[in-house]
Amino acid sequence: MNQDNLTTCPCDRKSDACYVYEQGPEMKIKQCYGCGFTTNSLMKADEDFFEEQLEALPELYKDLIQTDTEGQKWIPSTINVPEVGMVFVNGSNPQNWGWAAVKAVEVTEEEKHKFPIPGKKGQFYKHRMDMTTMKMFNQYDFIEAMDYAGLFENSLAK
Repeated sequence: MNQDNLTTCPCDRKSDACYVYEQGPEMKIKQCYGCGFTTNSLMKADEDFFEEQLEALPELYKDLIQTDTEGQKWIPSTINVPEVGMVFVNGSNPQNWGWAAVKAVEVTEEEKHKFPIPGKKGQFYKHRMDMTTMKMFNQYDFIEAMDYAGLFENSLAK
């Protein structure tokens, strides 16, 4: 049985908006809406899963990884809802970064050829991220960035 709850974030930010989702007896997923970092039961230094994540992460994300007192590795989140918007880390280094939020727009008929769906010949994405709508938020305003991108409105409408 799945069990969800809110708890205090074990990262050094001490947010009380850390959502814990138990996906079976051995898998917990944690997403902190205060600091914007996430982890799961496999995000530890000795786990293959964590090493695989490191290979795919941008350098800034790697530089921002935090380790809690239980050895869990926390990485910055990227939230992408293709029809609505996206929130991601943006900055030049670990001392100069914040949350970027952008809104999605519909792809026009004229520009659809620029947005093919990989592996699906003749099919194109219907939405794209409009980088002209990008707005920056400070390191502690992850939830405000999600709100700007419209990510809460979308989930409430469904």
